[in-house]
Amino acid sequence: MRQMTDSANSPVLVGVGAVQQKCPDPRAALEPIELMQRAVQAALADCEAPRIAHDIERIAVPRGMWDYSNPAQLIADRIGAEQCTTELTDFGILQQSLLANACRRIVDGELEVALVAGGEAKYRQLQAQIQGVELQDTRQTDSQPDSFLQPGAELWSEIESAAGLNMPVDFYALIESAICHAAGRSIDSHRDVIAERHSRLSDIASRNPQAWSKVVVPAEMIRNASGKNRMLAFPYTKLHNSQWNVDQASALILCSAAKADALGIPGHKRVYPLASTESNHMVNVSQRARLDESAGARIAGRRALELAGTAMDDIDYLELYSCFPAAIGLFQRALGIADNRDLSVTGGMTFGGGPLNNFVFQATVRMAQLLREQPGTSGLISCVSGMFTKQACGIWSTRQNEAGFAFEDVSQAVKQADTTLQLIAPTAGTVRVVGYTVLFQGSEPHRLVAICEYEDRRRTVACSEDLGLIEQFLSQDSVGRQLLLNDSGQLTAD
Repeated sequence: MRQMTDSANSPVLVGVGAVQQKCPDPRAALEPIELMQRAVQAALADCEAPRIAHDIERIAVPRGMWDYSNPAQLIADRIGAEQCTTELTDFGILQQSLLANACRRIVDGELEVALVAGGEAKYRQLQAQIQGVELQDTRQTDSQPDSFLQPGAELWSEIESAAGLNMPVDFYALIESAICHAAGRSIDSHRDVIAERHSRLSDIASRNPQAWSKVVVPAEMIRNASGKNRMLAFPYTKLHNSQWNVDQASALILCSAAKADALGIPGHKRVYPLASTESNHMVNVSQRARLDESAGARIAGRRALELAGTAMDDIDYLELYSCFPAAIGLFQRALGIADNRDLSVTGGMTFGGGPLNNFVFQATVRMAQLLREQPGTSGLISCVSGMFTKQACGIWSTRQNEAGFAFEDVSQAVKQADTTLQLIAPTAGTVRVVGYTVLFQGSEPHRLVAICEYEDRRRTVACSEDLGLIEQFLSQDSVGRQLLLNDSGQLTAD
């Protein structure tokens, strides 16, 4: 744990910017790096000290669905940050880590000013595909970042892939079945709960000026599959999923309190990071002893509150990571958050917009804006990477933490709290279902995939395309059910 009491080196968020475009003509739409550039310009204008651009010493960007080899350098060249170093982080690195790393370097006196930015233009790309337009984006292949961060392990296993789990929605739907079972709900009532919660998110998005969608969507429309809302992995329809076909970018400027003073950045622009925690302990979904709860979310979240010197009831605003309903549910349970609270300030990744590896920055921009509007308030933003593989929390306020910014990597504590079970290839025998989903092809159920446990607690992942068995799993909670696994690795009821 690292804590800082010297106010001169206290990190402070002084400039935020978020932009989006909905241009139906992909030839007229901006490419991702241009969106990022505009977000950076907005952040520079926001801090009311645009000359800070020349003092930026580090720019970090998370990898997106684009091919730039060193996007941070393109940003540096545009704004005239001649002395800065650059960083690119791969998929699987927590977005919150980029913000925490900037804060830690400021605390240690290594930096005075840092910039974090990211963005996507997937809507533009989608329109180009639909219209048969060839895009001419900036080509950058000869520049390499000063540092490139990658995760330490794969985000899922070959055994999971062999059973048909190949998309994040598949894994989160499996987790959702365990959450439903642990809550003691029927499948129908649980589907109602998560649909109502997502409908509420759409209402929040309708009041967020930066949200991708402003339409309030009824729970019934989210819950039930239709032509424009197909079922992907039961119980998730398209409207349960993060919307990544968006053109959105964001940028955040952090500096030391002393630098903010020297530049004359006004107090009403300053938002303080109070605490940041993260767990980088990685366990495959199928090997987790409990799918319905997360030690990482519990430890990272509660420790962040402790380091910030606050309690959940004193947090005014929340942004729980919302790639899928299970992610929201796991953090809500881990932190004991009441059902009647708003769980987002953006409208979440379905309605606010979910640029693939950048959403936490979008959320932090919105959070900072709300905190500035209500001085003295505080907000918590949670973060996830992978299949709820890594977890992080950041707490922000317009009030400084008396003890200074605090950071803690809780990976070891999470590892000690987690029970990891052995995962093996399917072998014949009697198994108990731990979690399951049904994958769809078009509008039709296609394959049952289940995480299963043998009597000796070893785990496997098995499947079945028996439509009779699939119908049973669709209609009633089947977590805990015993099945036979045959010599071919297929699940059977007898």
